[in-house]
Amino acid sequence: MIRIFLIAASGPARERLEHLLESLDVTIIGWAEELEHVDQEMAGEADVVVVAGAGAHPEELLDSLQEVRLPRDSRVVLLVDQAAPDWVNRAIRAGVRGILPEEVGGEQLAATLGAVARGLVVIDPRQMQLARAAANSFEDESAELVEPLTARERDVLRMLSEGLGNKEIAARLKISEHTVKFHVASILGKLGASTRTEAVSVALRRGLILL
Repeated sequence: MIRIFLIAASGPARERLEHLLESLDVTIIGWAEELEHVDQEMAGEADVVVVAGAGAHPEELLDSLQEVRLPRDSRVVLLVDQAAPDWVNRAIRAGVRGILPEEVGGEQLAATLGAVARGLVVIDPRQMQLARAAANSFEDESAELVEPLTARERDVLRMLSEGLGNKEIAARLKISEHTVKFHVASILGKLGASTRTEAVSVALRRGLILL
């Protein structure tokens, strides 16, 4: 059972979201109407923190999230509409783990919550297409800083994005776990990441993989 902390202003939008969450295999352990009133300790105990934008300007919403350090301390999924590609990239860099439209359906929301709870990053396909196009604009700059990944490292990276462990990756690629560890270490070094999750986030921003 995935534990959810919900941040949403009172009104029809929150009622719809609450009903939607109640229909899924999740439990709401707490909620707040505004970011300033979030119980940080309770939010930290949740598997995923869901933040409903409810018409808020994306830039202001992200600034407020960063002020309370929520994306750094919790796995945050944002429900926002009309977000610009550069904003999507900025949100992922800030630590946001999921970006979905406000009128998200139950199936997509359930899949996203499950993936984010496992440490993955999920972006709505429509936003991902725009974000990837924007990411291409700074690929040349990143190429100067990061050594290109090999074909095998890209295979391993894709499997990391699926949440697979070293043993599972080794079985799929028919290589040893030691070799997988070597590839993972190389990927982290080339992407300038300290964890597997961060590596996936960096790869998403640079358009190296799609979820």
